[in-house]
Amino acid sequence: LQDQDSLGSLSQHETAEFPSVLMPGEHMPCVYINHGGGPLPILGQQPDVANFLRSYPSTLPQRPRAILVVTAHWEGSCTAVSGGASHPLLFDYGGFPPESYKYSYPAPGNPALAQRVRDLLGEAGLPCSIDTRRGWDHGVFVPLMLMFPDADIPVVALGLQKNQDPAAHVAVGLALQRLRDEGVLIIGSGASFHNFSYFFAKGKQRAVGEEHSAVFDKWLNETVTEQNIPDNDRRSRMEAVAAAPSFLEAHPPGAAEHLMPLFVVFGASGAGPPGKSVGEPTKGIRFSQFEFP
Repeated sequence: LQDQDSLGSLSQHETAEFPSVLMPGEHMPCVYINHGGGPLPILGQQPDVANFLRSYPSTLPQRPRAILVVTAHWEGSCTAVSGGASHPLLFDYGGFPPESYKYSYPAPGNPALAQRVRDLLGEAGLPCSIDTRRGWDHGVFVPLMLMFPDADIPVVALGLQKNQDPAAHVAVGLALQRLRDEGVLIIGSGASFHNFSYFFAKGKQRAVGEEHSAVFDKWLNETVTEQNIPDNDRRSRMEAVAAAPSFLEAHPPGAAEHLMPLFVVFGASGAGPPGKSVGEPTKGIRFSQFEFP
């Protein structure tokens, strides 16, 4: 599936093939991160989030050749990928200081990588459209401004399916596994707990939210990181996340988009081997981040 209107016109250079030859030592981990609330990590109001994002790149085995960001803030009827040579920023938040609407992140796009993503998904029988016009939303530019502030690594954004089906997103990740052996860092950008009714609650209601977050976070950490869970069972548990304790309190019905990038990352890891928790434990409402080596 390829929307010609969204594609625009691609030059011969832009559609050049993304190298698919496996380079020794280029295998990259994939990671699921908490991108914070709007621009707050950049504004200094979520220092724990910002500190982790700034420090994470130093743990990578090498500099990425390109970055694929799976963003919670882009949903459609099928998977979509940003395919422009460059993209503006999409300030998809409101009520923040004026400076937070003047940010720039002039990293290049990578049309060849976008086509590679589309081809890999096509090989797996999964539709994917290429969008050359949509700006990079804050699920893309906020973490990247902190992780790779020089903006000198090509970036491609990947959208989600609005069906919010974990298995469908695992399948997308499985189809993209080979990118990790081509020097591409796959980042899932979202939040493991995302319920605004608890974020802004006080008193007893806030305490209820914190308890639900602790219950769901315990299940999620066990499911992702426990070494003794067989690979098939881990995948089954992940795809049946809706049955997890406190899932609906962590991600209300129809609003699980911030968890979906985790399933893409899990799929890109092989949808079976355990991941590891990264970043410092959070207080109050619990958030977790995971890396898959």
